[in-house]
Amino acid sequence: MQVLVVEDEPKVAQAIRSGLLDEGYEAVVAQTGEEGFFQANNTAFDVIVLDIMLPGRDGFEILETLRRRGLNTPVIILTARDGVEDRVRGLDSGADDYLVKPFAIAELSARIRALLRRGRPEDVLRLKVADLEMDLVSRSVARGGKPIALTAREFELLEYLMRHAGRTVPRTLLASEVWKVTRRATPLDNVIDVHIARLRKKVDHGRRQKLIHTVRGVGFILRDDDAQAEA
Repeated sequence: MQVLVVEDEPKVAQAIRSGLLDEGYEAVVAQTGEEGFFQANNTAFDVIVLDIMLPGRDGFEILETLRRRGLNTPVIILTARDGVEDRVRGLDSGADDYLVKPFAIAELSARIRALLRRGRPEDVLRLKVADLEMDLVSRSVARGGKPIALTAREFELLEYLMRHAGRTVPRTLLASEVWKVTRRATPLDNVIDVHIARLRKKVDHGRRQKLIHTVRGVGFILRDDDAQAEA
């Protein structure tokens, strides 16, 4: 599970990161609001831990903008102020939970586990990006109404990309979430690349609009470029 920690105090950020690593999470730290906003928009995370008091762009603004853009990743806000107004504003802005500083890493970890147990808003029975549709009940895929035959692994890979549409998904995340491999002497990069190539051929070959894109040196992104152009 990948957690994005947006915290500008280096000691606090490092303590959170170390604690999460000890709990078995992968943790990425962003020390400014702008960096956190960029990371949240371009990489798929399972949970975001977001400090409210940030230099420049504060946590409230970041959270509100992410929610307006349709990002449904669970967010836990951190605040040094224990006032009711701050907690209410955070929840109204789209936060799923909050913690008041100082807090124990064990409590943060418990809050993360609780959010992950709830499931996500995107845990639906049908997924759709542009004219690509996936039915999770019948495990069928179609593009433009035409069925696409996928292997079990290709289906799981495409499902993960569709659930995180518009965000870059690193190869390491695909290895852990699709292949269920967290530590391996030999990386799965070549295996993943082969499956992506086969999937791209089935989904995009012969079509004007390409949906699966490679982010060089990082991973892959499934996006509807036409929708982004209109926005």
